[in-house]
Amino acid sequence: MKVVIADDEPLARERLRSLLAELAGVEVVAEAENGEQALHACAELQPDLVLLDIAMPGLDGLEAARHLATFDPRPAVVFCTAYDAHALSAFEAAAIDYLMKPVRPERLAAALERARTFLAGRSGQPSTPSQQARTLLCARLRGSLRLIPIEDIHYLQAEEKYVVVHHARGEDLLEESLKSLEEEFGNRFVRIHRNCLVARHELIELRRNGAGQVQAVLRHGKAPLEVSRRCVASIKQDLKHL
Repeated sequence: MKVVIADDEPLARERLRSLLAELAGVEVVAEAENGEQALHACAELQPDLVLLDIAMPGLDGLEAARHLATFDPRPAVVFCTAYDAHALSAFEAAAIDYLMKPVRPERLAAALERARTFLAGRSGQPSTPSQQARTLLCARLRGSLRLIPIEDIHYLQAEEKYVVVHHARGEDLLEESLKSLEEEFGNRFVRIHRNCLVARHELIELRRNGAGQVQAVLRHGKAPLEVSRRCVASIKQDLKHL
């Protein structure tokens, strides 16, 4: 079992590493000091299990776990934390276990057994657990990844099995469905077409082209985007409140 340890405290990482060394069939393939490092390590190494602290600087463990739940293959996540107040949020983020620090050897061994059960039944399909919306999207790039802040996204457009994220720094591909993104970020994006979601703050106006087709003009768009007839009324309503 390939394991990534993510904790901003060196002593906590050292303890977990020494406990894992006592268990057969386990290899620590990377260590991380925060959630962003953990995601990069997981994108590159595809571990089976991530031992994840919650309170870390920058991207915390809870949000990192929400991203990991969308990975394919999806690793098992076990939280290791000094606080019991996050237990509900941890399981909403699709963690399979929740260990309190200092982690006891028998609890860690039990968590690894849970991880093996999870891995044996893993479908390989990513999922988006029920939770508060993420603050970033995670684009996979040939074994690495790019983290894209939600506020930097102009629009999301489905193309075949991918979603193209058009953002302030360019374009990237997501292996998530447009429908799941709409469910998670419905307060930030409005559907203008069956294949397109636009950031509400990007909408400037609707106009008709020479052929009578309604188009959405975006604040940072290179060209207007097609609006389907069924979406026109809701977009006009949104524009009234911008």
